[in-house]
Amino acid sequence: MKKLKIGIIGCGNISSIYMENCQKFEHLDLVACADLDEQRAQSQAARYGVPNAYSVEELLADPEIQLIINLTIPKAHATVCIQALEAGKHIYTEKPLAVTREEGRHILETAKKHNLLVGSAPDTFLGAGIQTAIHLIEKGEIGTPIGASAFMIGRGTEHWHPDPAFFYEIGGGPMFDMGPYYLTALVALLGPIEKISGSTRISYQNRTVTSEPKAGTIINVQTPTHISGVIDFASGAIGTITTSFDAMGGSSLPPIEIYGSEGTLLVPDPNTFGGPVRIRKKDEKEFIEIPLSKGYAQNSRGLGVADMAKAILNGEKYRANGELAYHVLEAMHAFHDSSDNGTHYRMESTCEKPEPLV
Repeated sequence: MKKLKIGIIGCGNISSIYMENCQKFEHLDLVACADLDEQRAQSQAARYGVPNAYSVEELLADPEIQLIINLTIPKAHATVCIQALEAGKHIYTEKPLAVTREEGRHILETAKKHNLLVGSAPDTFLGAGIQTAIHLIEKGEIGTPIGASAFMIGRGTEHWHPDPAFFYEIGGGPMFDMGPYYLTALVALLGPIEKISGSTRISYQNRTVTSEPKAGTIINVQTPTHISGVIDFASGAIGTITTSFDAMGGSSLPPIEIYGSEGTLLVPDPNTFGGPVRIRKKDEKEFIEIPLSKGYAQNSRGLGVADMAKAILNGEKYRANGELAYHVLEAMHAFHDSSDNGTHYRMESTCEKPEPLV
């Protein structure tokens, strides 16, 4: 079995599931990790049996490593991606692809210049839940998709995250934190986006941290924390989305619903890989749960990397690709731009609807 040698840059909390899962996928050979905090890299390497704990410079210079997984904080994504590409490595990054559209375009242009590939999380849309939902739509179980709604509504991160300030900086907020999961899922379900309108607000100028170890710290909010928008898909379907950190009482709304000419489909939380998937056809009284027909129902972060590695080795297409990630990045900015300018935002980018995972 052909394997691709992998290195991870960024050994924070999210690295654990990647390191665990990289050892389960047949095309991945995780050989090194690195972090600005070299002690953290050494600790994670020892915990997960990674052969080498490098400095970032050492990892980039290792000629054996063919693909780098970038798990740094969002504002470092572009810098690390460019460094990896300039070092001749394919790159797969955690979401979002970058903070700005300019950075995102620079990543894709650099990859093209060096004939390398770019991949990006989220890869949750490749899991059993959303793949089962895609299968039902493609079988015609709800007829022609007409519309969709998506909701990620909560009370913010200062109540649970140990260091929540970055969620309220430029490039943060609920759209840039959680929007990639929802928008990627919607594109996987319904295809690329053509036009967006949005309204945004900052409901609370300051947030008080109640989680440890920074309880009592005051955060000055710099980015919208309640965003609602309308999405016009190229297919003709119309979607609505709300992402919020401002609902102090929470919400009971479902994560994603797809409305079709013959029925309605309830899609599971796009931040997970599993179910449940429910459907109600137009002549039925209740929603019924559909057994998951696809694999990867457990936490399978790294599945997008494995799919990308297989593509590199065999010259195939891969699904969690840079074009999809950039399309989602542009869409997230579009909600903000539309609100700021009082106009619709017409998308400049497009992407292919990802093929179902076999």
